[in-house]
Amino acid sequence: MHGGGITPGAGSLRLSDDFEPGSTSTPHGTSRESTLIRTLSADGLARLHDSMAADVVAGLLPGLVTLVACGDDVHVDTIGTPSFADDAPLARDAIFRIASLTKPITAVATMSLVEEGLLRLEEPIDELVPELADRRVLRAIDAELDDTVPANRPITLEDLLSFRFGFGSVMAPPDSYPIQRAEAELGLQSIGGPPWPPVAHDVDGWIGALGSLPLMSQPGEQWLYNTAAQVLGVLLARACGQDLESVLRERIFEPLGMVDTGFTVAAEQLSRLTTFYRPDPETGELSVLDDAVHSWWSAPPSFPDASGWLVSTIDDYWSFVSMLSAGGTGQGERILSPATVALMTTDRLTSSQRDASALFLGEHGGWGLGLEVPAGGSSDQPLPCGIGWDGGTGTTWRSNPGSGVTGILFTQRAATSPAPPPVVEDFWAGVNAATATP
Repeated sequence: MHGGGITPGAGSLRLSDDFEPGSTSTPHGTSRESTLIRTLSADGLARLHDSMAADVVAGLLPGLVTLVACGDDVHVDTIGTPSFADDAPLARDAIFRIASLTKPITAVATMSLVEEGLLRLEEPIDELVPELADRRVLRAIDAELDDTVPANRPITLEDLLSFRFGFGSVMAPPDSYPIQRAEAELGLQSIGGPPWPPVAHDVDGWIGALGSLPLMSQPGEQWLYNTAAQVLGVLLARACGQDLESVLRERIFEPLGMVDTGFTVAAEQLSRLTTFYRPDPETGELSVLDDAVHSWWSAPPSFPDASGWLVSTIDDYWSFVSMLSAGGTGQGERILSPATVALMTTDRLTSSQRDASALFLGEHGGWGLGLEVPAGGSSDQPLPCGIGWDGGTGTTWRSNPGSGVTGILFTQRAATSPAPPPVVEDFWAGVNAATATP
């Protein structure tokens, strides 16, 4: 990890002294005693390695990197190669497209502005995002675009962070509803298909196009995936008077030493970028979606997508995750207060909102402010029930606030549905076995 913390090389590693896993300031009141009950099992980690290696040998993907942490014991494992065309061993500093693992970073940056008093959770976003003021709302999801009613109230910042502002992914085949067709015609790439290739809009053009559409539901009523994080990126940039990457760099990346995280890979670092594959939906055969030579990430995007366009490394992302696990402080820098982290990691959904979102959140998942959290009464479930999220490029992260166990998996095999692919299921089964209470 850059700027201190864990040292290079795979294996079991110890964190620097300024990181205190399990301090009383960690989310959900995790205590030092609870986080140190468990230890990483050498046999369990070996079985996890073998399981992950078997998926690579089977050709499901060229390579992957795993991180499993328990208290101050952190184990990183790199397996395979950066691509099927490159037989060099996958390096620990390989750069991955982290997709929706971008969302929690966006949320943390937003909450840092809330802490400073520049934003308020209950505040309407109308002043910063006037394109979304005075909303109309579809009478029903299948209604024509002019069949609307007035919004009951303005959209607030909390609505965006809790993904309940009224617009997001539609769980229906493309072109099923007029709103899907209109969104596709505008090129927003927000509610149905993947976010790649990058949209042609610039920031103002994208939010203006979104503002031409009605909401799908009243603000606060439903949890709808993805679009809220994109709007947050627009709001952050405008609130700070900077481009989004500068906001994230100043508030998160630089303080935490995340030198390889951003919306673009510099030309001199492209050799470290892994190749991104997608499976054929019928045959499962993999084809290249993006590689270092012709990468979409080799140039700054016209619309920095705060929902899923960041790249990162395993150590960079662990720096971010361990900061949250330590109550908002990492690398000796306070990013958020413990109270703010606790607020972010508390479920804000009603039971009916969770039930309607089970395809995304699973049986035991809820949603806090910008990331998944355990639903009420579900915190004693095994991982992946926990704090974190998943990315459509084959990335996943969860931290269990009760046990202090964290798992992070980076691959570059595109997910084809909200359900986790087999390699992700294998990873969580292996993490739980490797961290089971003796």
